[in-house]
Amino acid sequence: MNAKTTLSAKGQVVIPKDVRDQLGLAPGQVLDVVPMGGGVLLRPRHKKSGRSFDEIMKGIRARIVYKGPSVSIEEMNETIAEHWALSGDRGDW
Repeated sequence: MNAKTTLSAKGQVVIPKDVRDQLGLAPGQVLDVVPMGGGVLLRPRHKKSGRSFDEIMKGIRARIVYKGPSVSIEEMNETIAEHWALSGDRGDW
């Protein structure tokens, strides 16, 4: 869908109602303004869920089942480093 709006003298734009409705935008919604290749991207910031870190982690743990042996942080770091080294040149980072 393409929508059209006009920049006001104060530098403000109105996001058309059908676009706001489609994206679930509400008054007070914070948007990140990202310059992109001759244009601007307005990206809604993630809304906070109101859940605590522990509640979020509990939800993640409920979806992921790992039945293998316990792995230490050192073993995790070593595996990550090995895969990073095998994945190729990082000159563009």
